[in-house]
Amino acid sequence: MPQPALTLARLSEALGLPEQSLLALVVNCDAAPDPTLVALTVEEAARRLGVGRTTMYALVASGEVPSVTIGRLRRVPAEALKEYVAGRTQAASSTAALAA
Repeated sequence: MPQPALTLARLSEALGLPEQSLLALVVNCDAAPDPTLVALTVEEAARRLGVGRTTMYALVASGEVPSVTIGRLRRVPAEALKEYVAGRTQAASSTAALAA
């Protein structure tokens, strides 16, 4: 027996939410990272930097971006990303100054 299609209207009715509110939740679910996190997964850190997962793992493995082990988990301190970007910005500006 085929299941009836689950439409946005039926889902919003089942959840007791207006359709527009449900649609806003779905559209904005990945919009902003949680600013309260102190330590991020490697995937979350990659997303914040705007790089791929493989690139982020390479940065962590090389030590360019520091990470910590918590139990069996690898985490990247959120502050380490800011320091990494600041260091890359300084390196880029000093290289540009030498070229001029």
